[in-house]
Amino acid sequence: MTQNRHQLKAEVREIKGRKVKHLRKAGITPAGVYGHGFESMSISINTAELNKIFDEVGESGLVDLTVDGKTIPILFRNPAYHPMGGMIHIDCYKVNLKEKIVATVPIELVGESPIVHLGNVLVDVTHEIEVEALPTDLPEKIEIDISGMDTLESVITVGDIKVADNVEIKTDLTQVIVKVEEPKVEEEPVAEEVAPGDVPATEQKAGEEGSTAGSEAKGEDKKEEKKD
Repeated sequence: MTQNRHQLKAEVREIKGRKVKHLRKAGITPAGVYGHGFESMSISINTAELNKIFDEVGESGLVDLTVDGKTIPILFRNPAYHPMGGMIHIDCYKVNLKEKIVATVPIELVGESPIVHLGNVLVDVTHEIEVEALPTDLPEKIEIDISGMDTLESVITVGDIKVADNVEIKTDLTQVIVKVEEPKVEEEPVAEEVAPGDVPATEQKAGEEGSTAGSEAKGEDKKEEKKD
């Protein structure tokens, strides 16, 4: 599926460093714009609008970013998140619409696998692949239909993916995308019973010596009783 052109507004940002935390509290996400032959700039974007578009396009969807009255075609790069959740910064890479670029495209599984309904496990190995194309031809995502996976030997690799003629897959074609496995049954460990004859000689000897010492101690106690 070829992307649509998404629109996003931003403002030139003068606030930098630790002071940007005040922007985040106000619902603004700090960002930066950079690219080949382009003078980088610091910008701020409405967090709600940014999150909505980023959720739709990820890092492969082309976006028209409007800053200071100028429209810049960009791709999102390097989203940074707070440990407690929420995006705190993102880069905007200015692209040349006439030059091909390499981008990472997410994979989305669609359909239902008959063999999985029988109790087997669908193993999702690869979640994204690299492709090369003009920015306007980059797919926002690649859908993989798993309805044909009906045996335990079913495997879909990168080589099985179909893309448009103007898109080149860069990821190794033998890379597994998804496969089916039997469910793993975990066995509880069983404690082994040790027969008396299997006890090491050193332990047996120590036990015998302890028993002898106990008998001698009892004998001494009886002698003391007679003396008393």
